[in-house]
Amino acid sequence: MLKVNVENTSLILEGGTFRTLFTGGVLDTFLDQEIMMPYIVGISAGAINASAYVAQQKERMLYTLLNYRHDKRYMGIRNFFSERSLFGLDFSYNTIPNELYPFDWDTYQQYNGQLLFGVTNAHTGQVEYKNAIDMDRKCMMLQATCAIPVLFPEIKLEGIPYYDGGLAEPIPIHHTVEQGFQKHVIILTRPKGYRKKLDRQSKIAMKLLKNRYPAIVKSMEKRVDHYNASLDYCEQLEAEGKAFIFRPTFALNSFEKNLNQIRSNYQMGYEQGVQRMTDLNRFLLR
Repeated sequence: MLKVNVENTSLILEGGTFRTLFTGGVLDTFLDQEIMMPYIVGISAGAINASAYVAQQKERMLYTLLNYRHDKRYMGIRNFFSERSLFGLDFSYNTIPNELYPFDWDTYQQYNGQLLFGVTNAHTGQVEYKNAIDMDRKCMMLQATCAIPVLFPEIKLEGIPYYDGGLAEPIPIHHTVEQGFQKHVIILTRPKGYRKKLDRQSKIAMKLLKNRYPAIVKSMEKRVDHYNASLDYCEQLEAEGKAFIFRPTFALNSFEKNLNQIRSNYQMGYEQGVQRMTDLNRFLLR
C-alpha cells in the first residue's frame, strides 16, 4: 500500500460535479507514479475523487459514470419523490460503494496523511473542514460536501445541517496557506481564464433558502467574488512558483450525458498528468 511520500505540499481539489472526471484522470497519474500527498482538501465532487485517490482505486469515478450515468437509481427526477434529490442518495453513496463496486475502506482508513472535506454549515454559512477518514460507510460526509441546494436536500452531520462545501469555500487555498504549507498542487475544473458569474440556479437556491438559512444565502451572495478572488490568488502563487495548477482545456457539462465525452474528459486529465509529470516532480522535490 502506498504511503505518504511528499513533504510540505497541499493538494486542493475543486468541485464541479462531472467536471471532476478531469481531476480523477490527473490523480490516477499520481498513483501510477506512486505519488501520495500528505494533506488533501476536497470540495464537493472533488472530495469523491480524493476518496478514490486515497483508497488507491484508479478510474473509480469514470467507472461509476460509465456504468450508472443513465441508471435512474443513480440520477433522475423520480429520486425527488423519495429522497428530495436529483441523485439517488442511498444508491449512489451506499449501494454502489458497499455492494455493486466495493470501495476499499481498508486502504482508505490506513491513509497516513490528512484528508479533509469542506462542508458549508447551513446555520452559520461558513465552511467547516471535516476529517474524512472518520467518514461512515454511508458516506454522509461526501453527501454533505456534494449537497447542491435545490438538487440535494440538506445533509445532517451530528444533527447539524450542511450543504455543498463550495458555497462558502470553492477553492480552499487560503486554508492550506494558513496551515503553513509552502507549496500547493491545485486541480481546477475550469479552463484558464474562466471567471464565475451568478447563474440562474444560484438565484433560485437563494430565494428558496433565504428564510430558513439566511447565513448561507449571505455566503452565496459573496460566492462569485470570493471564487474569482481565490482564482486570482492561486494564479499569483503559480507565478511565484508556489503553486502547480492543473486545468482542463475545456470544461465538461456539469451533468454530461454523452459517455464518450465523459471518457474524453477523464482522458484529458490523465494525459495532462502524464505530460506534466516531470515538471510536477521537479516542483515537489524543490
